[in-house]
Amino acid sequence: MPTSSTPDPVLHAPGLSWSGTVDYGPGPLHAPTSVAALQELVAGSTRLRALGTRHSFSEVAASDGPLVTLTAMPPEIEIDTEASTVRVGAGVRYGELAVAAHATGLALPNMGSLPHISVGGASATGTHGSGNRSRSLTSSVREIELVTAGGDLLTLSREADPEVFDGVVLSLGTLGIVTHLTLDLVPAAPMRQTVHLDFPAERMDEGSLAAMLGAGASVSLFHRWDGHIAQAWVKQRLSEDTDEDTALPEHWLGGRRAPGPVHPLPGMPADFCTDQTGEPGPAHERLPHFRLEFTPSSGEEIQSEYFVPRERIGEALAAVMPLGERIRPLLHASEVRTVAADELWLSPAQHRDSACVHFTWKQRPAEVAALLPEVEERLAPFAPRPHWGKVFTLDPEVVQAQYPDLERFRALRDRLDPERVFRNEYVDRLLGA
Repeated sequence: MPTSSTPDPVLHAPGLSWSGTVDYGPGPLHAPTSVAALQELVAGSTRLRALGTRHSFSEVAASDGPLVTLTAMPPEIEIDTEASTVRVGAGVRYGELAVAAHATGLALPNMGSLPHISVGGASATGTHGSGNRSRSLTSSVREIELVTAGGDLLTLSREADPEVFDGVVLSLGTLGIVTHLTLDLVPAAPMRQTVHLDFPAERMDEGSLAAMLGAGASVSLFHRWDGHIAQAWVKQRLSEDTDEDTALPEHWLGGRRAPGPVHPLPGMPADFCTDQTGEPGPAHERLPHFRLEFTPSSGEEIQSEYFVPRERIGEALAAVMPLGERIRPLLHASEVRTVAADELWLSPAQHRDSACVHFTWKQRPAEVAALLPEVEERLAPFAPRPHWGKVFTLDPEVVQAQYPDLERFRALRDRLDPERVFRNEYVDRLLGA
């Protein structure tokens, strides 16, 4: 194992999450400046958790022991235009990566609503964008480099290690500290985004929702549990198969084109949001909801999200709708997005094309925690899988029953981290100690 000649900066306390609702613990928070320094740190640790850009709302990254951030590591972005891949440092943010890829004529297959999140953190927790044919962001990973419990640097790829790769890339930080990832890229193509407002209540049926969600490469539907969709954000990728003739009309499925830019949360300035004029532009300036150069909101919120079968999204929304009067006082907005099925062992979209029932709550944690069990009970017939980085109250046994490869994952964890260096209370509770 290499010996680092560079001192390891230590930040005295990890601090709070972006939302201010998660205390990551007493620390210390280490900030190594090289892979060698990280290896040395890991090798000398009996407990260590990695901290990303602090955008999770759950305690997935919290710890009562030391933590490490990769923000002091070089922000490496190495694009191979012939292979259409990029090797990137785990701490690099998607927005920065997307700009670099665009400059070479390539693009990310998809992006989340926030371009501010790191590649390593988003991949580890199964973060996603939206689109009937778009899988989670983790699914773009083809190779991963991580420092394992003994301080060794391990490289695994989809091609060379197919028997374990689907268990490694989405592992909630439990197998090691990821230093670099290699992602698949696609040819850059222009994209346009438009927003339609105020769809009538009769458009909450399964067929209408499917038509909305299938209208673009990426679609988000915002509502407030009052019986109708308030906003439909439709992002269309332009290619030989899509041209100006495919633009949505002024009036579409009973909704009307927004007269100007809007924000999904009532009262927030639309300046923070990506272009909604319908003018074609780079995909990275349309796919996220928010612009990299702005903080998208005050952060004073809590988020919950549940993956359900895509073909049953209308039923799932109808099941929760009777709680609307109790949800709305606690709610900023709710969003519906879709994610294509994948094979990742701990992915909420594993083996199932999914629709995501998302809640952005006001920062009233006690009241949200009291209401969530009732929301989850209403969703129970649809076998909901919660987003690992957001708040939920489902019993661990219920969550575990949703993952047929959990025992395989536990065996892999036993092999790579037998002493549980990378554990915390959250993963112990949900995955088993």
